[in-house]
Amino acid sequence: MFLEHYFLIHCFTFSASKSLTIKAMAALNISPPKRETDPKKRVVITGMGVVSVFGNDVNTFYEKLLEGQSGITLIDKFDASSFTVRFAGQIHNFSSAGYIDGKSDRRLDDCWRYCLVAGRKALDDANLGHQVLETIDRTRVGVLVGSGMGGLTTFSNGVEALIQKGFKKITPFFIPYSITNMGSALLAIDRGLMGPNYSISTACATANYCFYAAANHIRRGEANIMVVGGTEAAVNPTGVGGFIACRALSQRNDEPHKASRPWDQDRDGFVIGEGAGVLIMESLEHATKRGANIIAEYLGGAITCDAHHMTDPRKDGLGISSCITKCLEHAGVSPEEVTLVHFNCSLLQRLSVSDNPNFIINLKVNYVNCHATSTLAGDLAEVIAIKKIFKNTYEMKMNGTKARNI
Repeated sequence: MFLEHYFLIHCFTFSASKSLTIKAMAALNISPPKRETDPKKRVVITGMGVVSVFGNDVNTFYEKLLEGQSGITLIDKFDASSFTVRFAGQIHNFSSAGYIDGKSDRRLDDCWRYCLVAGRKALDDANLGHQVLETIDRTRVGVLVGSGMGGLTTFSNGVEALIQKGFKKITPFFIPYSITNMGSALLAIDRGLMGPNYSISTACATANYCFYAAANHIRRGEANIMVVGGTEAAVNPTGVGGFIACRALSQRNDEPHKASRPWDQDRDGFVIGEGAGVLIMESLEHATKRGANIIAEYLGGAITCDAHHMTDPRKDGLGISSCITKCLEHAGVSPEEVTLVHFNCSLLQRLSVSDNPNFIINLKVNYVNCHATSTLAGDLAEVIAIKKIFKNTYEMKMNGTKARNI
């Protein structure tokens, strides 16, 4: 949707509660491009937080994805019986207890409630609680949490109040809780984080743009830590109705749990959802000095635009393929290096970026996480682009987080 493209490369060194075996082969003997070696400019992930249809725990979220469970259900946030699409990735029984005080919780749009809980969880996961934050320079800790739609329920309610009762009945929180930068602002206020603070809104690519921008703040020496991610809560009449009008949503009301089916011959559109995901990005030097647990290393990213149509991608996949090429160059990774390597995820529990700096050079996994919208044109364009860049895709693993086994 609104086709800006973003591609990024991570080198994962995580331990998961459920271990996978990944089929692999030895990396080719080639001379890789030059990679960043300065610890001040190398960017690592030290914390994760999530609010999702599977709850607010990262490990549970990950396990549910591995099991192929669907979080898509019939909508009950509002009466959708007259809508041609009546299902979504709706969060049920969400609780912000322990993270947001009662008065604020009642006033906030769900978009910002999800953001605050995911952000606080990411900070806690990175061992950056109140006491630790008081010991570091918080002018060098920034927040960059984007949103494609912002506080859409607050906005819709404000417009409804204006039309039905006049401007005097509009809540004073109408503007603050509608604009997209409020997630970053509220997280910063909550923890006294005085570094770079703003939001990005680029539709489906929003959070990835934020990761790219946040990493650049660290590499330019403007921040040591960035709290970064995306948040969305558009499962309401305006959001669902608007996407129906765009003819973008699947209408598989009889099988909502099977509606998101990228690359399937019977795919008929994507499924709207809600939630938040936040990462703690940090310079390797800063993370090492404070003894942080390093989950992954961010190697690079790139941004392009199709400059073609508001919703339809270029048929030749040029916008996507050029983005992948720029990303590989930025990360210092050649397409030939993206190969399979024999390992079990449990092996990675013993590795860290600081313990083995050559790890990112010698170990590459051939996995691509696609946008995978389940739209006829979008899915095809992604396949065409990937085949342009990676000449041998026979053993390449490719899927989308939002996809479910059919």
